[in-house]
Amino acid sequence: MTIQHRSDVLIIGSGAAGLTCALQLCNHFSINILSKSELSEGSTYYAQGGIAAVLDNEDSVDSHVSDTLIAGADLCHEDAVRYTVENSKEAIQWLISQGVSFSLEPESNGNGEQSYHLTREGGHSHRRIIHSADATGKEVQTTLSELIKTKDSISLFEKYNAVDLITSHKLGLIGPKNKCMGAYALNRTTREVELFEAKFVVLATGGASKVYLYTSNPDVSSGDGIAMAWRSGCRVANMEFNQFHPTCLFHSKAHSFLITEALRGEGALLKLPNGERFMPRFDERAELAPRDIVARAIDHEIKRLGIDCVYLDISHKDADFIKSHFPTIYQRLLKIDIDITQDPIPVVPAAHYTCGGVVANKHAETDIPNLFAVGEVAFTGLHGANRMASNSLLECLVYARAAADKIISQKNDIKTESAIIPAWDESRVSNSDEEVVVSHNWHELRHLMWNYVGIVRTTKRLERAQRRIQLLKQEVREYYANFKVSSNLLELRNLITVAELIIECAMRRKESRGLHYTLDYLQTDNVAKDTIVSKFD
Repeated sequence: MTIQHRSDVLIIGSGAAGLTCALQLCNHFSINILSKSELSEGSTYYAQGGIAAVLDNEDSVDSHVSDTLIAGADLCHEDAVRYTVENSKEAIQWLISQGVSFSLEPESNGNGEQSYHLTREGGHSHRRIIHSADATGKEVQTTLSELIKTKDSISLFEKYNAVDLITSHKLGLIGPKNKCMGAYALNRTTREVELFEAKFVVLATGGASKVYLYTSNPDVSSGDGIAMAWRSGCRVANMEFNQFHPTCLFHSKAHSFLITEALRGEGALLKLPNGERFMPRFDERAELAPRDIVARAIDHEIKRLGIDCVYLDISHKDADFIKSHFPTIYQRLLKIDIDITQDPIPVVPAAHYTCGGVVANKHAETDIPNLFAVGEVAFTGLHGANRMASNSLLECLVYARAAADKIISQKNDIKTESAIIPAWDESRVSNSDEEVVVSHNWHELRHLMWNYVGIVRTTKRLERAQRRIQLLKQEVREYYANFKVSSNLLELRNLITVAELIIECAMRRKESRGLHYTLDYLQTDNVAKDTIVSKFD
């Protein structure tokens, strides 16, 4: 018999977006949170740099907005950008009130009080990145996780993979509007699928960078929320804009370790193996150019010279400064015999952030009533064609609070559904004896996306990728229909859906803009348009 869980709100995802939303709602509703792994195993936990916010008197909302619009290559929605930035200070103050500890300036401000240290990253014209040394995400995630555990109204389900959303249309209920009513989820411990009913569902599942062979993201970033929302009928937008972080550690003894952009903000230089700087040749902002420009420059130099990597060098700065500002990176690299106070860091670009996602408004509402999307899973219009550094955690905070406010405002409007939701049916499937199919297809998918749908694209490469995706899609559809679900199968199924959406969006865009760079259309159109796809097109 399928285990059933009921709550007012179901939050799928346990990073900054999901936990913030839960904490905003916990005094009003019963809440179930699904965490795909342990609470500490998400993109938030590994975020190093910080959170962009207007906190300094020399900075301004207009400046932050302008920088974001420029980095987004004229595709950002200015109203979404302004809404996010205007709420940035309040979001940071809320984190501080919850106990998040940010780095302070070494000296007082003259009034005997220490102010918060603000750093600068690529695309920003001011120092506006508040941080906790070089482990901001860890500090935020740890603090919010501990708070969650103290709330009686919140139940946490760790090691649960969401399988699919439950909607009224899927259940065959008659009515003009589709409604989200919960989700099925795989308990990875028991390997059984359980039913989670809820009046509201919040997707906070993060991005989809695991679709690429090389990524800075943890293993859980497999686009689950995007794929589930798409299958349920939500529109998806701008999936062609995959941000490749310019500087991930290139080393045989290290796995997907990101080297924060804050190093470049504090003066680190990108160099070729012979010690020559190359970024001034590509952009007047050099190392502080937006990420898409820096990543393409590195990719160009690696291919031009036939080298494995380039080098990020901060050794010209004071050793004590480096150790105090970047303790995590210093200690981590020291374990593999790289002393960043003396040695340059070998780096390559890697898939890092999904700028597109499930279409959501400023209240985080999707196309399906009672279904919300917050954080990297959502397309709000904030990031445009290229996300500016440290705007991601800010978006998580601002839109999680917006979703919570909207849900609270609808508290008295929601009637309890009388529909009986069926249990998960495994009566016609069996245990798999061909798991090799999943692992093989997983490997093939990530390779073809890296080779054909990467930093630099062509129409021919995209067409090749599209043909291969269709074959993989058919194999996985048959496999899903015949065998019991597993974590790997669910992730592969979702990644194939996400890959198909990325390719579809990329083929529709007949220009180069921001993170989408194609050799067949090098121009940038005068009018910037989003790429919005629908199952009903």
